[in-house]
Amino acid sequence: MNIPFKAMTIAGSDVSGGAGLEADLKTFQEHGVYGMVALTCIVAQNPTAEWRHDVYPVELSVIEAQLATILDGIGVNAAKTGMLATHELIQLVVKTIKEHNTPNLVVDPVMACKGAATPLNPEVANALRDELMPLSTVITPNLYEAAIMSGLGEINTVEGMEKAAKELCKAGARTVLIKGGNKLPNASKAIDVVCTAGEITRLESDLIPNAYTHGAGCTISAAICANLAMGMPVGEAIIKAKEFEQKALEGSFPLNKWVGPLRHSAWRGM
Repeated sequence: MNIPFKAMTIAGSDVSGGAGLEADLKTFQEHGVYGMVALTCIVAQNPTAEWRHDVYPVELSVIEAQLATILDGIGVNAAKTGMLATHELIQLVVKTIKEHNTPNLVVDPVMACKGAATPLNPEVANALRDELMPLSTVITPNLYEAAIMSGLGEINTVEGMEKAAKELCKAGARTVLIKGGNKLPNASKAIDVVCTAGEITRLESDLIPNAYTHGAGCTISAAICANLAMGMPVGEAIIKAKEFEQKALEGSFPLNKWVGPLRHSAWRGM
């Protein structure tokens, strides 16, 4: 019997289906990895308030029960985190990861939703950096998250990305992937930066005109997680994840007048 590799996401639900655990599970499935979820919150979008994001947390005891189901009852080859909105939740995740020696942890340090006017909980940045990041195999901040976690302030150049990545490595990260994508001013390429043990690698890909990007960060971190679950080395897992994300961005589409997600099946022509 061919039993698939298994991955867990500890993340919030995006009711519109483009980001959060929905993006994670689609990505796991496209990689042939069996996905499981510990739900941390539900994010609903309000169509009467310009798609405002309203966050409904899950009780800590319920999250703990979900983690026990997955880690005590089944086991995983890799795991990733998404929206962890409180210090108490981060402490629970850290404790659980340590107790189970959970392998191949990918930390996506979510600090705000697309469509949210303010960060969800800015105070969690220190806990993510100081408590959870040292347990990670890869951490995948975007420019905003990297700026906060590194303490360097706004990042708007590739050199700034590289400096922030090195700072996060100094602070305990094993491998950092800072997702620049199409967010750098006047960029002619989509640029991400990888730092491992202080060594920098730039990853460049073609900019995709008019691409919809809802769930892009979740997708690439989930793809890295899936690749690690299958036994890929970290560097290869990141490169393959970038290729998967690029195809999904090329297939992105408008969901409504406010948002458009990636097409996770685009790599197979669907």
